[in-house]
Amino acid sequence: MSRSTHVQRAAIALTVMSLLGAVYALSAPAAPATPAKGTAAPAKGAAPAAPAAATKGDAAAGKTIFMTKCIVCHKADGSGGVKLTGNPTPNWKDPKTWADPKRTDAYLRDCITNGKTPSGMVAWVKTGQVKAADVDNLIAFIHSLAPKKK
Repeated sequence: MSRSTHVQRAAIALTVMSLLGAVYALSAPAAPATPAKGTAAPAKGAAPAAPAAATKGDAAAGKTIFMTKCIVCHKADGSGGVKLTGNPTPNWKDPKTWADPKRTDAYLRDCITNGKTPSGMVAWVKTGQVKAADVDNLIAFIHSLAPKKK
């Protein structure tokens, strides 16, 4: 199968997932939201924020969203590995994922809000499928998937 066929299939899959998400978002009752609170990116040269640290969001509310929107690519247990285009989705259970200094809350917020087209990440907030107020909830849930430090 040619590369263009793979790209076309990935594009169709992403379109279908986005449409299903939009239909769900319009038909499902809204999950309780906490007010969005922005965090600034670390200053240049500063150490990145500790990824497994507690965030402002409600992990239980984030889990509800994760299990309806994110599960397709990131799997129910957060182990990821799905490769739609580019790199596979991150494995939130792997300590190596959290060792990556770019995995800050600001980075996760940007991914959820604006998407990452080369990797197939949907712009959940920009497309209206996730409310901006729920991004902190999703980030809190993602942090709950991180392996516990000993």
